Amino acid sequence: MLVTKPTTIFGANSVKVKRQKQPGCWEKTTLAHFLRLPLYFLIALLCILGSPVLAKVPGSINSSSQLPINSLMSLAVAADPASLLEQGQILYNAGNFTKAVEVLQQAVQAYKQQGDSLSLAVTLSNLSLVYQQLGAWIQAQQEITESLNLLKGLDENQNLQKIFAQSLDIQGRLQLTMGQAEEALKTWRQTEKIYRQADDQSGVVRSLINQAQALRSQGLYPRAVKTLEEVSQTLKSQPDSREKTVSLRSLGDALLVVGNLKDSYQALEKSLMIAQHLQSSTDIAASLFSLGNHARKKQDNIQAIAYYQRTVTASPSSLTKVQAQLNQLSLLIEDQRWAEVHTLSPLIESQLDQLPLSRASIYAQINYSQSILKIKSGVLPTSSQNYYSGFSKKDSTVLLTRAIQQSRSLGDKRAEAYALKSLGGLYEETGQWSKAQDLTLQGLALAQSSNAPEIIYTLEWQLGRLLRAQKDINGAIRAYDLAVETLQSLRRDLIVSNVVNQDVQFTFRDSVEPVYRESVELLLKSQKEKSDEKILEKARERIEALQLAELDNFFQEACLQGQRVALDQVVEKENATAAILYPIILQKELQVIVKIPKQPLQSYTTQISRPEVEELLVELQKNLVDPTATKAVQTHSHQVYNWLLKPIESELQKSRVDTLVFVLDGPLRNLPMAALYDGKKYLVEKYAIALSVGLQLLSPKPLVKQQLRALTAGLTKPPPGFSNFAPLLAIESEFDGISKAGISTTSLLDKDFKKKNLESKIGAAPFNIVHLATHGQFSSRLEDTFILDFDGEINVKDFDTLFSSQGKTIVELLVLSACQTATGDKRAALGLAGAAVRAGARSTIASLWQIDDESTAMFVSAFYQKLNNGKITKAKAVHLAQLQLLNHPNYRAPSFWSAYVLIGNWL
Repeated sequence: MLVTKPTTIFGANSVKVKRQKQPGCWEKTTLAHFLRLPLYFLIALLCILGSPVLAKVPGSINSSSQLPINSLMSLAVAADPASLLEQGQILYNAGNFTKAVEVLQQAVQAYKQQGDSLSLAVTLSNLSLVYQQLGAWIQAQQEITESLNLLKGLDENQNLQKIFAQSLDIQGRLQLTMGQAEEALKTWRQTEKIYRQADDQSGVVRSLINQAQALRSQGLYPRAVKTLEEVSQTLKSQPDSREKTVSLRSLGDALLVVGNLKDSYQALEKSLMIAQHLQSSTDIAASLFSLGNHARKKQDNIQAIAYYQRTVTASPSSLTKVQAQLNQLSLLIEDQRWAEVHTLSPLIESQLDQLPLSRASIYAQINYSQSILKIKSGVLPTSSQNYYSGFSKKDSTVLLTRAIQQSRSLGDKRAEAYALKSLGGLYEETGQWSKAQDLTLQGLALAQSSNAPEIIYTLEWQLGRLLRAQKDINGAIRAYDLAVETLQSLRRDLIVSNVVNQDVQFTFRDSVEPVYRESVELLLKSQKEKSDEKILEKARERIEALQLAELDNFFQEACLQGQRVALDQVVEKENATAAILYPIILQKELQVIVKIPKQPLQSYTTQISRPEVEELLVELQKNLVDPTATKAVQTHSHQVYNWLLKPIESELQKSRVDTLVFVLDGPLRNLPMAALYDGKKYLVEKYAIALSVGLQLLSPKPLVKQQLRALTAGLTKPPPGFSNFAPLLAIESEFDGISKAGISTTSLLDKDFKKKNLESKIGAAPFNIVHLATHGQFSSRLEDTFILDFDGEINVKDFDTLFSSQGKTIVELLVLSACQTATGDKRAALGLAGAAVRAGARSTIASLWQIDDESTAMFVSAFYQKLNNGKITKAKAVHLAQLQLLNHPNYRAPSFWSAYVLIGNWL
């Protein structure tokens, strides 16, 4: 009879198998070994395709894992299979996966000779797990399939079922890693069922968290969040234990990935509290590490550093200490706190040499070498210059060369590829193109053989840069194309990597955005004397891919779902008086691609650096909100007009264009195009203007052909805790203007304006307009992008369910009449684009900054009157309403009329 006793090791639950002695079973010594041996090295609590550096500290570090590898291998000679399995576990924890495979293969042969099918199945499952670490997917699949087949052939009982579930856990991990998210979901639902039947709550929690990751990988985000909420409820009923603290920590990490920072923090704090109560130093350190990652995600570097320092103090693991210190060092460098960098660096150096050889220790060396280069490139104070003058690229070369050698000694191709990429990058910086290219190609071959796309794209990108430096433009374009293609397949996984794998030197702006921009720059420069339409088409599609990736990164999930129509098709077939402009800000120039009806794509260039463009745009944005700064606005906006429109203005007039649709790039999105100035007139005086998030629209329909029904909601006073927002006393006048325009309205005002009431009203009646007169803020940070209702904040992440009824009703027009972009946030308009996309409305009208509410009421009234009575497009209705304000003696300044922007369908 089999009896299982759950225990927790290495950040996950495992089971020990206890067998009564039976005839024909093991000898006593073998049984004693097996009694001490966890069946599985790792049952992943959250299966995440990570980057090549460990981000989370393991749940615990077995002290035996610190034994020298040579000693372990000598023990393997003539050892019994249970001892071999135990040694395999130690090697696995040490990150010596190749040696672990050798030892486990010996155990497999021994168990086959003994005819012990249960132990053989367990060993094969563990072998599959090790093969997964090596990227050997075919072998991993073979081993887990054989393991499951063996288990299916054994006599069924509850304990065997739990072992079967644990093997299924490993199969699900493999399926998700190989992109089979739907199959992984089915597998983990099966494990959940088994664990529920066995009343194993820890197993249930593990299965649910894994299911949430599989749902995310399929883009089923609401279901993923709902699953995590179920996990939270399940954990509340469990008594304090190591299983619970590990589960809560995994829940906190998972909630961080989906952008739920509040609940993530609560789970991590609870995990820490339980770990402290249990006096488990390993779990205390692990929870502190996750809390450091949480603070880092919130961009609270001071708090993050404090958590990492506490991690170092609490952790018994030298590896964990170094990982926390490396994260701390990267933040200190980011904040240019050079004195503290000076103090911390030698502490890290002294510990790096002492770490047991493993993949994690190799990545730590690579990470530190990258930090050295950042330190060297920083502006150091005099007090630190002497210390860091001793550092050179030679020091990084030594570290990286050692990392390559150690990777080879471990047989770890993935780690070797990462080290080769880093050393190649170092030679790239010194202009040693041939050496750099050779190392890059070596790394690329290894990464491809290891199925490591998160490393592959960085090597393809590096190869593209090297080929470009050597004037091989066609080769460089091909390399960049491959990098972009790999990135497209990795979009969701890079999101997770950015959130969870905090000690890898990765940020979206540094590691993803430049790939797209450099690729576009290369494409545009490859044109001969005149514009090449195929190249221009490819360039604008690539910029759109970047913009979609930015939104994915903002929401931590894929965006822009639904049936869509290309902008060009709308211009050619439905609105032949509209032109589309695609400004692209590159490192040394500003490119504009233009689509005029019935004409091929064309482009023009202004030679100006990105920093110069950004500096002028920031100054213009600052002046636009000031009614007294009209002259300064005209001066700066005239310059932007010259960049974007002057070269094409005569052709626009010849083609009788009356509407301009902008697909804006970078900081241009923070500015209203209506305020551009040609020296005599603002752009709004000549054209109707709209913005598009990308090259496609939700199937566009003119609103003028429909009966207009509006749901209006607003707050005259902000809710408690939001005193920084002023009262909106003219809201009732604003709503009256909508009704007087002939729009059928239903209103929710003040205490009636609550999220649940809004959802209920939208679900009960088919409104094609939702008009919200309430404060809101757009930010480049998801958690800081919201609107206010009577109870507090409604985060933009909830917009997808807020403005639909069981996914059936599409809001034609969403109006946010009292919102603003976050002060000092250069990328704040990303939040506005996110709000427009998340709401699923065909069109969104919003304000970029807070405006006098009386002028807002006047604009709103004029807009709805024109829209309902004029039989015109939404873009022209906005245009005419803005002109009405511009011509009013009190509201002539751009700060009053230019803040309103129309996003999406302009028809």
